[in-house]
Amino acid sequence: MCGIVGYLGKRAAFPIVIDGLKRLEYRGYDSAGFILNAESFYGEKTKGKVSDLVAKAGENVPTYGCGMGHTRWATHGVPNDINSHPHRSNSGKIAIVHNGIIENYESIKQNLIKEGFVFHSDTDTEVLVNFIEYFKEKENVNLETAVRYALNEVVGAFAIAVMEESKPEEIVVARLGSPLVIGVGDGEFFIASDASPFIEYTQNAVYLEDGEMATIHLNKPLKVIKIGSNEQVSPFVQQLKLNLEAIEKSGYDHFMLKEIYEQPKSIQDTMRGRLLPNHSTKLSGIDNHLETFLNAKRIVIVACGTSWHAGLVGEYLLEEYARIPVEVEYASEFRYRNPIINKGDIVIAISQSGETADTLAALKLAKEKGAFIYGICNVVGSSIARITHSGTYTHAGPEIGVASTKAFTTQLTVLTLIALHLGHKKGTLSTETYHRLCKELERVPQLLETTIKTVDHKIAEIAESYKTATNCLYLGRGFNFPTALEGALKLKEISYIHAEGYPAAEMKHGPIALIDENMPVIFIAPSKGHYDKVVSNAQEIKARKGKIIAVVTEGDTQMAGLANHVIEIPEISEALTPILASVPLQLLSYYIAIKRGCNVDQPRNLAKSVTVE
Repeated sequence: MCGIVGYLGKRAAFPIVIDGLKRLEYRGYDSAGFILNAESFYGEKTKGKVSDLVAKAGENVPTYGCGMGHTRWATHGVPNDINSHPHRSNSGKIAIVHNGIIENYESIKQNLIKEGFVFHSDTDTEVLVNFIEYFKEKENVNLETAVRYALNEVVGAFAIAVMEESKPEEIVVARLGSPLVIGVGDGEFFIASDASPFIEYTQNAVYLEDGEMATIHLNKPLKVIKIGSNEQVSPFVQQLKLNLEAIEKSGYDHFMLKEIYEQPKSIQDTMRGRLLPNHSTKLSGIDNHLETFLNAKRIVIVACGTSWHAGLVGEYLLEEYARIPVEVEYASEFRYRNPIINKGDIVIAISQSGETADTLAALKLAKEKGAFIYGICNVVGSSIARITHSGTYTHAGPEIGVASTKAFTTQLTVLTLIALHLGHKKGTLSTETYHRLCKELERVPQLLETTIKTVDHKIAEIAESYKTATNCLYLGRGFNFPTALEGALKLKEISYIHAEGYPAAEMKHGPIALIDENMPVIFIAPSKGHYDKVVSNAQEIKARKGKIIAVVTEGDTQMAGLANHVIEIPEISEALTPILASVPLQLLSYYIAIKRGCNVDQPRNLAKSVTVE
């Protein structure tokens, strides 16, 4: 969602805040703002990008050592200057930046209006900052206490940073359901939604837990308390393992292209220490709870978006090799339909950020009902990582492009490792097949690197033919039905072309009515699996003059004879084809979007981490 950056120290805050906002712009980019404090507030905010904010601020920004900024992804109120953050209280003496949603803001707002407060924006955030001012004046308390009083009355999710004009040496922060991290330097502090804004200044970070707030004071130790009880908590300072190069473009035109090209290395990093040289697997997150997994009667996978598609592939993998029934649920629907969860069920959550609000809510419900909960996520120390009983990090590295690429293929890698590991431990997968698949999985990074280099230029040429398309269909069968769904999602996300994924056999049950000479149809048709059936489906499209793009195994002739365009991938077992086949689809979406003039890293209306419902 939105991005928060703050600084308190001896340096000039403005350049630190602006550089941090640029790094967090993938989280929210419909408006931006900043505020500085030296016993007098100074700030600007505007609709648009961080670059628009810098232009509006001009060159004569004061060098105050206390400041904070925000990139917004609109929830309450349209993107405009007035709704942009930071927001100030009626007196102008308190300023706030806020990620999340205050669900009961309307009732609070009406009560504050009765108390004489006036509102200028459509946001829930302006309500919150005035609610804080209300408690400060009514109870005659300091800022920290006023923030705590207000937060104990609100319902919703938040990460906030609050400043008082008369206290330029202090910032109060808090979180519930939306991430917030504090960087601890030498006589200085940093605040951010993730650690990327301050990694060149300090590697020491404190991740606030849900329901915690902190007072950051220039000349005092960091103070952390629980919002509900006012109980003081000892802050845990951890060493970051992030480096600056990982969050820069490194010569690529876009983060998305860089991250597509990083996938061989990301998959290798994901397998490191888990796929052993003797072609076997080692997963401590599974082995430490092996009896739970071996005795499981059911696995439920909960996820959203791209991670949900990875979960669908996981369903095929786990049922094929571990012979455990699997259900894949949209996390956003899971807790609202009174799901049946039995003790002994395993619930696996998949999330790139580890902060996805719907997925976290689903996990909390499953945990309350006695399920064993397991997390697959990319961000170390994230909320999902902290609340699960066990889990596996994907080690994809930072993913800045909003449309997920390497997060997806590393999730598939983890799910493949889990399925093979459990199948071997249960005896449902023969030793011979187990070692063979492990050996093939070991080759995937090299095969993928070769594939990307081979198909990149060709896919760019194919994209030229379809940049004006208005609709598109993606078809696959078996393990590659979810690959079709993910390919369609990528095209929708970054090129704004309407696209749908289907099991290829379902075409005859309705969607074939859409086929004409203007409809591109992408087939995922590797030689292993249901190849002959997919060829028959392609013939049905060809007979109706549809344009066919086929992702096929090297050396294919049948599909090549039907298709208008062919993209080849190396031969590999069917279970592993989603990893190889999804990457050409990512490149196709990328190049079509580029040729349509779209912003591939920051597609309209989307945010990288969805931390509110």
